[in-house]
Amino acid sequence: MFTGIVTAVGRVREVAPADGGLEMAIGCPFDDLTPGESIAVDGACLTVQRVVAGGFVAHIIRTTLDRTRFGDYRPDHAVNLERALRAGDRLGGHLVQGHVDGVGQIRRVAQREDARLVDIEAPEAVARVSVPLGSITVDGVSLTVNAMPDRTTIQIALIPFTLQHTTLDDRRPGDRVHLEADAMGKYVRAMMDERAER
Repeated sequence: MFTGIVTAVGRVREVAPADGGLEMAIGCPFDDLTPGESIAVDGACLTVQRVVAGGFVAHIIRTTLDRTRFGDYRPDHAVNLERALRAGDRLGGHLVQGHVDGVGQIRRVAQREDARLVDIEAPEAVARVSVPLGSITVDGVSLTVNAMPDRTTIQIALIPFTLQHTTLDDRRPGDRVHLEADAMGKYVRAMMDERAER
């Protein structure tokens, strides 16, 4: 479990095919990692397979590759990192599972006073459980849905602090991003769908 508060930006060091998936080596500033712990990498929960000097190696299985854009990552690609939540930690963002629900595409980026507005074309599965002022995770960053200009577009507003401490400052129209919808919305939608089927 995570909160969507990015604690470091790491960099991909190496990507190599392995057992039908990928092995990805990531450099990061965490100096007390242990094998088996979970780290959200651009919002996807990955397990530390091995600890290496100045970073870690994670194995990314085929099902994760099918739901993310990890297959496109190359050495020196910057990634948002968050270690798993511990009991007693502050919940600065919202409860994030580290399960990427889909990949969205940035349609528009515009500056409005001190905020950067970003319109993201979201997959139906994400858009249908998102609401204005609700929570969403974009590349592992906990954000508020600023508006929904249409049924499948989610608009977020990025403050200067977020732009300075995550990779979202680099996002441009056409870029793809990992999206995780709010867990509460997903559960409510699943219950409503089940009721409708009855």
